[in-house]
Amino acid sequence: MDTEPGSSVVVPAIAAPSSLGCIRSLSQRGYRTIAVCDHRSNAVSKSRYCDTTVSAPSPHDDLIAYKDLLLSLAKEPDVLTIIPVREEDVYVLAKYRSEFAANIPTPWPSMGTLRQVQDRVALFDLADRVGVPTPDTAVLDEGGTWDSAMIYKARYALLADEYIDTYPPDQCQSPPGTTYLEPGANLSVETAREEMGHRPIVQEFIPDTNEYGYFALYDHGTQVASFQHRQTRAYNYAGGPSAYRESIRIPELERAGRRLLNELDWHGVAMVEFLRDESTGEFKLMEINPRFWSSLPFSIKAGVDFPYYYCLQAGGAQSGIQSEYETGLAGHLLRGEMAYLHSVARGENSLVDRPRLSTAVWDVLSSLYRHPQFDYLQRDDPLPFFQDMVNTVRQFAVTSS
Repeated sequence: MDTEPGSSVVVPAIAAPSSLGCIRSLSQRGYRTIAVCDHRSNAVSKSRYCDTTVSAPSPHDDLIAYKDLLLSLAKEPDVLTIIPVREEDVYVLAKYRSEFAANIPTPWPSMGTLRQVQDRVALFDLADRVGVPTPDTAVLDEGGTWDSAMIYKARYALLADEYIDTYPPDQCQSPPGTTYLEPGANLSVETAREEMGHRPIVQEFIPDTNEYGYFALYDHGTQVASFQHRQTRAYNYAGGPSAYRESIRIPELERAGRRLLNELDWHGVAMVEFLRDESTGEFKLMEINPRFWSSLPFSIKAGVDFPYYYCLQAGGAQSGIQSEYETGLAGHLLRGEMAYLHSVARGENSLVDRPRLSTAVWDVLSSLYRHPQFDYLQRDDPLPFFQDMVNTVRQFAVTSS
C-alpha cells in the first residue's frame, strides 16, 4: 500500500479539534487531505492544509447515505484510508468493515469489538474480568432514591440499530449528557428512559474533576504508540470535554489502559478515560473512546503524531512509529476555556464546588502565559481559529437567548 507523499486520507470535518489536528499533521507529512463536511461553517475547510472538501450528509440525518459517501471515497485509487473522529464514524466503519476492506486498509475495530466499548455495561463487565477498577454501576431497572451521590447517563455511546431495536439502520443519535443526582434524590425509570431514549445506567459519583487519559494506537492487540495526559479544566467546572491538560507519564495508568485494550485485542486508536478515586487512590475506568479524541492536537504537539502513525500502520510501515513525548507540557482549547469561565460565572452543580470566578480567571490567564500551546490557534494557519471563534460566539448567543 502506498504511504508515500501523494496518497490521500479522508478525514470527517467536525467541530472538535481532532479533525483539524489530523488535517494539519498529514498535510505536513506529504499526504493529500480530503475533508468530509456536513455544514458550510466548518473551521477545517478554512485550513491551508485542507486540500479538498467534499460535502456529505450528516450521519444523524441519514447514516446509510453517509456510509455510501465514505465508501465512494474509499474506492478512489489514491485513497489510503479513513480516519474516525467521532462515534458515528467508527460505528459506520466497523459495521460495514467488509465493504471498506475491499478497497482500503481498515485500522479500526470490528463491530463485535466495538460493541464491547460503546455498550458501557459490556465494557465495565470486561474491566471487572481483567481487574481494572470501575465505579459501582447498574442498569436503571427500578426508580427510587440513593443514599449517596450518583450520576445517570446513557448506556450506549451512540444510539443506533446495533444497540436499540427501535432504530432503523439509517438513523442514529448522540445520547444526552450526564445528569447528577444528590443523595436522597428521587429518580423515575420512565422519566430517565424517555430522556435517554433507552434504559440508562446509574453510577457512583467520583468527586474528582481531573480526568486522566491513556491514548494508544494498537495493531491487532499490540500497542505501537501511547500517550497520557491529565485534564485539569473542562468546558464545565464539573467536567466534560477538555479545555486545559498536561502531558504525564504514570505507569499505573498505562497498565490499566493496556490491560483493557489487550483483552479487547484492540486494533486502531483509542482513548481510555479514568478518574482517580481519592479515597482509594485507584484509577477507575469511565469509558473508552474508540476513535481519535478531541484533544488530539495536544498529543501531536507533545511529540506523538497519532494521525501519521495511523497512516503508517494502514500502509504496513509500523517501523516508522515511535512513542516518545515530553511530560509537563500543557495546552489549551481557547473555546473550552471560554466555556469553562462561563460555567463558573453562570453554572451550578450541587455535587461539585464551584470555583471563585476571580480564582478561575487567574488560573486561566496564568496558564495561558506559562503554556501558550493551542489546539486551533497556529501562526501559519490562522483562519480555522477565527472561524471556530465565530462559531463559538454564535453558539453562546443561541444558548444564552
